[in-house]
Amino acid sequence: MIHILKKSIAILAVAISLASCSKNDDAISGTGNLKIEFENGFADNALVIGSATVPTSQNEVLKISSIKYIVSNIVLTKEDGSTFTYPKSESYFIVDEATPSSLLLNLSNVPAANYKSIKFGIGVDQAQYDLGQTSIANFWTTAQNAGMTWDWASGFKFLAFEGTFTSPTVTTDTSFMIHTGKTGTDYNYTEVSLNLPTNALVRTNITPQIHLSTDLSQIIDGTNKINLTAHNGMGMGAMIMGGAELSLISANIANVFSVEHVHNDPN
Repeated sequence: MIHILKKSIAILAVAISLASCSKNDDAISGTGNLKIEFENGFADNALVIGSATVPTSQNEVLKISSIKYIVSNIVLTKEDGSTFTYPKSESYFIVDEATPSSLLLNLSNVPAANYKSIKFGIGVDQAQYDLGQTSIANFWTTAQNAGMTWDWASGFKFLAFEGTFTSPTVTTDTSFMIHTGKTGTDYNYTEVSLNLPTNALVRTNITPQIHLSTDLSQIIDGTNKINLTAHNGMGMGAMIMGGAELSLISANIANVFSVEHVHNDPN
């Protein structure tokens, strides 16, 4: 009798284990959605358009009027190290502080998986650009309407950062404009790679939301220090749209972004 009871318990345990595996397999199958939220800030402070920031290391105080950047080429890495690349044709977004809806990217038809990291570009990669204007005609029109293009020869503005500044020697609000993109032989496309503190659990019934924070001070006050006052002249303010410092700014951009947290909320 005891032998039969033990055998029954063992069979029951195997059945429960198989059922559990079946449920787990079902849970990580199909496709789901993923959201990526951007929250712009400046030196650990919330961004308030038109308000004075804390001084930079160059003792310059900014009043930011506009910040826009192109997010592209989103790649998600799973627990096992394999990756999912979001379709390039759908992987171009313009994040614009003046348009709240643009701060939340919605990705659909993402394979169900546990994702541990994310990579994306700031700008349009050169390989895609070299395919010609017709290859991304719809996004070109979108970018034009958003003021994120030059002419086709120069292409897109990858990042547009604008406002006014003051410094010990520039005592009245003076305009600044920083635009990254293709300039001469420099392409200035930047990739950002971030590990997630919590896996993003994409499921048919769970839509994770990755909350990214940006520190816009890093654009000019990151590893490479950019002095706006030194670029001020000819009554046009500080305009950086080319030259050696643009590649330094592009290098800074990789450190603008960090992961605040990940939500894994059921649909």
